[in-house]
Amino acid sequence: MTLENKRLDITDRVVGKLSDSGFTLFVEEESIGQVTLSEQGNQYSLKNGYEQEGSKIFQQVQVPSAKDAKYVDCDYENGWC
Repeated sequence: MTLENKRLDITDRVVGKLSDSGFTLFVEEESIGQVTLSEQGNQYSLKNGYEQEGSKIFQQVQVPSAKDAKYVDCDYENGWC
């Protein structure tokens, strides 16, 4: 089985909680980074495996590239083993 990198849009699952310098970002209960608010614009600081592009937040994950081929010999029992 080989794994391939995939980029998932998790924007709808991200929640921001207000902190002193901006927002702390969470996915479920896990902190994934911070957004610092300033006059120059928002500054994103995300953990490894997460990235921001425009108004979207993505997570890099590894998924199997293809299903494992399996062989089962059922001795011609019409699919029952």
